[in-house]
Amino acid sequence: MEQFFIIGKIVNTHGIKGEVKVLPLTDDYNRFKKLKSILVEKNNNLTQCTVSAVKFINNFVILKLDEINSIEQAQTYKECYIKIDKTQAIKLPKDSYFISDIIGIEVFTDNNELLGIIKDVLQTGGSDTYIVDYNGRDLMIPAVKEFVKSIDINNKKMIVKLIEGLKELWDLKF
Repeated sequence: MEQFFIIGKIVNTHGIKGEVKVLPLTDDYNRFKKLKSILVEKNNNLTQCTVSAVKFINNFVILKLDEINSIEQAQTYKECYIKIDKTQAIKLPKDSYFISDIIGIEVFTDNNELLGIIKDVLQTGGSDTYIVDYNGRDLMIPAVKEFVKSIDINNKKMIVKLIEGLKELWDLKF
């Protein structure tokens, strides 16, 4: 499991006093108001920054960080990711998971046959879809209870039930 979560990306400066314009990469924009500090990844190094002000403009978050005091300084942070320690993560409802915890999980059928490893999660608005690498092919499994029977984040294992005919349709060889 990852130690840090990416919650945004600095895409530009804002004003002349060092504010940065952030594209949120989280479902809960209001989480920025609760943060006292963040980690900015720049040149593969994490720098802790203190958040002194937060405002929202359209779909962006404007942050004032104590460590950035000019437009010139702010420009050097363009394209940098904003991370938080996992301990600062929001609490998820039961049977909900962070995407970063799902990617890399081994997927087995309910007959204990290895399907593959989750390599991506598509967020489609309704329910998510897990993309499983099955011998170089992508299998798409809806993240719904009819298919997903259990997820064990600690042991990186998911059990799925394949509907009748899917094994043949996907030409699965077990």
